[in-house]
Amino acid sequence: MRLKKQSRRHFLAAAAATAAAPLILPSRVLGRQGAVPPSDTIVFGAIGTGSRSYSDTGALSRLPGVRCGAVCDVDLARARVDASPARLNIDERFVYQDYRRLLDRRDIDAVVIASPDHWHALQSIHAAQAGKDVYVEKAMTLTVHEGRVMVNAIRHHDRVLQVGSQQRSDANFHRACMLVRNGYIGTVTKIVGVNFAGAWESRLPAEPVPPTLDWDLWMGPVDPKPFNENLRTSRSRPGWLSIKDFCGGEICGWGAHDLDQVQWALGMDESGPTEVWVEGQPFKPWIAEGPDRVGRFFGPKETIVHMMYPGGIHLELSEDANPNGGALFIGDKGQIRIDRDRFEVSTPEWKTIPLESMPIQLHTATDHYANFVESIRTRRKPVADVEIGHRSATVCHLGNIARWVSQDTQTVGDRLHWDPTTERFTNSPRANAMLDRPRRKGYELPAI
Repeated sequence: MRLKKQSRRHFLAAAAATAAAPLILPSRVLGRQGAVPPSDTIVFGAIGTGSRSYSDTGALSRLPGVRCGAVCDVDLARARVDASPARLNIDERFVYQDYRRLLDRRDIDAVVIASPDHWHALQSIHAAQAGKDVYVEKAMTLTVHEGRVMVNAIRHHDRVLQVGSQQRSDANFHRACMLVRNGYIGTVTKIVGVNFAGAWESRLPAEPVPPTLDWDLWMGPVDPKPFNENLRTSRSRPGWLSIKDFCGGEICGWGAHDLDQVQWALGMDESGPTEVWVEGQPFKPWIAEGPDRVGRFFGPKETIVHMMYPGGIHLELSEDANPNGGALFIGDKGQIRIDRDRFEVSTPEWKTIPLESMPIQLHTATDHYANFVESIRTRRKPVADVEIGHRSATVCHLGNIARWVSQDTQTVGDRLHWDPTTERFTNSPRANAMLDRPRRKGYELPAI
């Protein structure tokens, strides 16, 4: 089923209709004093029921005053498993295949969007138009342009959007970034990150479409491709997360976490690098022709992405990929290495310095999901706000664009000059043409 071209009009009309309809009111319009009464429960819906949704919906459902009221997946069989009494215990009437039906529900306050990356922007924008707050998985977008439209939509409709960059709510990552921001390692000169694989190209053969799956709707904005089970899974087969049509590869998967930490530590939440280039060999993508369970991390390693931040801070993505990601911050007075398995500092005392004594304070939280719920109630920006998610995703996209330009030109070392204010390259029409992608008719982004 195609999205209507007038989807914005459809959602605005639906919103207007709610003013007269005596249905269940979203909890955000009710007053809140003290403890959360049952009538003030925040009700969310889940769009996408894969592995990330499993974690997100489970964590949200365990919070007081929060419950899941609907689930949606283009594969109804998967949606029904998530809705079962063993999981979220959702009535069969509230299991949907088309996310627009979920957005039509007036009692839904917020949505968790854990669909493939190529759907994030349109579903988030439609949710904002329908008056829903949004928790969207990273990478937030498929293109730079999508991110700016998402920011505009969230701001225009006065919605809360939290990106699933949960390291913003982790104590060790918070301390590491506080130490860097407050000058404990001195002037930052270099950051070394992981050389995560870029996107693959797919030559997977056609297979029969499962009867419970709407494959055309799964494709959505992307020109239709043949169904293959190794494509529709997220990872390791190789999965859509490795395929260029649907994602930017692991530089946008795990890299979205690592590069978000770089942005946070450097105070670049509303900006970014000013140059990007590659060294080594011109990028050559892997080709997916069948099952592959190793390439999502390791991919081609001959192309090294470099970026330059203001102040001459050099970011080099050259370390071997690993399941913990992370980055090494190098300054003229010390070093910090942080990932999900390690927090190493060149001066041990840094680990115990009271954070409240530092002059520069960074917005953080102790629980990423609780922070989202708190933002729904208070209308304050969450710790991983939409602008933050857009800027961090942009850094991932810039790395890919530098790779793709080298693939096209068969050269390396040519620096692409990026203007974070205009969000355009100043010296490469070729690179600017990669800031967005064509969309299938009926799935266009609205002008906001």
